[in-house]
Amino acid sequence: MTESSSTPGGNGPAIDSSMPHSARVWNYWLGGKDFYPVDRTIGDQVMQVFPDISRLARADRAFLGRAVRFLAGEAGIRQFLDIGTGLPTANNTHQVAQAIAPSSRIVYVDNDPLVLVHARALLTSTSEGACDYIDADMRDTATILSEAARTLDFSRPVALMMLGIVGQVPDSDQPELIIRQLLEPMTSGSYLALSDGTNTSESFTTAVEAYNQSSANTYHPRSPAQLTGFFDGLKLISPGVVELNKWRPDATLFPDAGEVPGMGGVGRKP
Repeated sequence: MTESSSTPGGNGPAIDSSMPHSARVWNYWLGGKDFYPVDRTIGDQVMQVFPDISRLARADRAFLGRAVRFLAGEAGIRQFLDIGTGLPTANNTHQVAQAIAPSSRIVYVDNDPLVLVHARALLTSTSEGACDYIDADMRDTATILSEAARTLDFSRPVALMMLGIVGQVPDSDQPELIIRQLLEPMTSGSYLALSDGTNTSESFTTAVEAYNQSSANTYHPRSPAQLTGFFDGLKLISPGVVELNKWRPDATLFPDAGEVPGMGGVGRKP
């Protein structure tokens, strides 16, 4: 992309191309094209310290596909609240869910102006289902739940998707409380699908520290025990909270992701 300070056509929120943003850097690692030179620069710096960051990004994306296929298929979920959407790419939540159940309803949430621009253009729905987008920070749970209720019926089960996003909230912001607040209005039979980077790799942790010094967003890898703790009160779906590529592995868009410092799991609300 070329550098810009506003959205195309001069409408919408301003886009700051002088600072890297997590959604755009992630897009770069996934092999996309929706990023600015500053995002590529910090992305390359991280890759120099931790060359497997692209594999981690691919593994997380593949986990999304497997989790949504389980939720829309075996679990019978027809409503999804996806927090931290990121830039649209192949096999987004609505595409995977609606390929299984065309009536699925999906609400995406992100706070990057560039994601907002692409969401309006690309996150389309089947005629039987629905797809909406909320421009909000994940900490603003009241706004998210209020606006999501326009599309989702919280008296019926919902899948809360939080993939690669909780790590962007420091412990001081109480991410476990944010998760509980989002799950609170959801009925029994709802699910949480969560994945994030772990602090189990010294090179990954070092790369994240360098990233945090240059980015508008900071990232906070956590221990496997901390990630598992985010599912407190939920019934974990087998095989539990495990390394990303060990959660119900099958043929995926990124089958070569390999071992990475990231974990994920799915839990059911009793």
